Amino acid sequence: MTEKSHRWIWVSLGATSITFHIWLIFSGLVPSLVSRPLHMALALPWVFVFAAQGTNQRRFGLFLTIVGSLFCGFIALNESALSDQYGFISGGWQIIVGVGLILLTLEMARRTVSWPLPLITLLFVLYGLFGSHIPGEFGHPGLPFNSFLGTLVITEGGLWGKLTGVSVSVVAVFVIFGAFLNAGEAGQGFMNIAIAAAGRLKGGAAKVSVLSSALFGSISGSASANVASTGMVTLPSMRQLGYPKRIAAAVEAVASTGGQIMPPLMGAGAFVMVELTGIPYTQIILAAALPAILYFATVWIGVNGYADRHDLKPYRDDMRPAFRTVIATSLFFAVPFAVLLIVMFSGYTPQFAAACAIIIAALLLLTGTDLAFNLLRTRERLMQAAITAGRQISMIASIILCASIIVGILGMTGLGVKITSGILAFSGGSLWMALMLTALACIILGMEVPTTAAYVICVSVAGPALIDMGVAPLLVHLFIFWYALLSTITPPVCGGVFIAASMVEENWLPVAGSAMSLGLGLYVIPLAIIRHPELTGLADAPIAALLTALQIGVGLALLGRGLTAPHVFPVRAALVAAGMVVIVLRIELFSA
Repeated sequence: MTEKSHRWIWVSLGATSITFHIWLIFSGLVPSLVSRPLHMALALPWVFVFAAQGTNQRRFGLFLTIVGSLFCGFIALNESALSDQYGFISGGWQIIVGVGLILLTLEMARRTVSWPLPLITLLFVLYGLFGSHIPGEFGHPGLPFNSFLGTLVITEGGLWGKLTGVSVSVVAVFVIFGAFLNAGEAGQGFMNIAIAAAGRLKGGAAKVSVLSSALFGSISGSASANVASTGMVTLPSMRQLGYPKRIAAAVEAVASTGGQIMPPLMGAGAFVMVELTGIPYTQIILAAALPAILYFATVWIGVNGYADRHDLKPYRDDMRPAFRTVIATSLFFAVPFAVLLIVMFSGYTPQFAAACAIIIAALLLLTGTDLAFNLLRTRERLMQAAITAGRQISMIASIILCASIIVGILGMTGLGVKITSGILAFSGGSLWMALMLTALACIILGMEVPTTAAYVICVSVAGPALIDMGVAPLLVHLFIFWYALLSTITPPVCGGVFIAASMVEENWLPVAGSAMSLGLGLYVIPLAIIRHPELTGLADAPIAALLTALQIGVGLALLGRGLTAPHVFPVRAALVAAGMVVIVLRIELFSA
């Protein structure tokens, strides 16, 4: 087959995935053991064939796709009978299907995000199988193989659990929304409005990176994807204006990381948080709003500091788009976003709001800033949206399916409760010691493990301990989610830094140092959230929330200047100390 025919195959598969996930929104109640295996089946060809390298890998990938589709189809077609088995695998064929599905899930994750996540998942599977042989508190009584396997693959307690349900019903729909946005003028709109807002300012090119990455990253949900996309524009611009390589790369890495904490979408994290906490989506994004603003404000202040130190230039006049272009392109993301928020805050579900926004975004693909209808351009955009949506849905599915296995085993073996007890015992009842242990676990797990997966694992094992110490569940989830992001800019494994450094051909270590200074909000703000819950109370007590944000912002500003501005060391040390004092005193005062 020709390359053109190949593309039409992928367009068709992408369109099928889009249709399936949108249909689920309006179809009423579809059994979980039908919708979730079909979700996995639709992801298989993208992971095993589309992303394959070379003919042999592609052929083997096609074989895995066919086998995996048969296994998923078996689960979906026999949903009613399997439900009556109450999680107990029966017969050799069902064992083959169960083992095959777990192995396929591990391989999907390996091909999507490399070895760390599937290896961690495999360790949990081995613990479930052989943990009865571990002496002491962290062993378990033992689980019959048929029951263990059955719970993972023919019930909603493992592969097809609540997390996978989130991937099917919510995350996939927002991924589709992002694909339609980026297929048109919206991506350029992000960039143009950022240039118009910040391009004339001191360090303008770096500030454009901050704004554009905040806008784009909330949709992409991936720091690495954000760096690779917005960085293609922002990094050459910064280098053209003479910005040091390490500063340019650090700004892009830090700004792209923050996209995942930026409402209203927050990548996949917000939707997973909804499922795990039972808190409405609108409440979560309102709680996350002020911390996210503080983060980007801190990055902005850090950029100012580096601009003073290195004389970072603004955009030249010839590099800035015309005002008419800014307005025209910004409408291509502003209108769908407005529809999304209006429908969502009118009381409808996030997925219904996203479906409405998708319709608007698709209609906007019919034209461009020229306001002309071009059939060939529209067809190309729709094809691009279909391929992007299919590929990104499969990537998230691979991650969440793996995480679902881990969560299922934690529940079956009671390991989560044992780890919680261990944290409580080791911390000696000290909340701050427990927080530090949790933060360390997040950083370690975040090494090459996607943010969503690291967050899910950490909140499953450490979250209950923090809740038992009296921390509100939402604060615990926000704390862990933020710290799961740290690995993108914190050595030794810092994916966002690696990508940005390679794009400017700079050693990653100095980039990481600058990124940690610019991204200090990631380290400080989660602790402020715990110490001062008012920061997340924008919906219930907006005045207290805003005052809290103001005073924490002052502290962060002092910290940022101390770490980045061209002052002599004693002045910088005094600024850092003053910043910490302002934050602590403000927290102490409001906690009294």
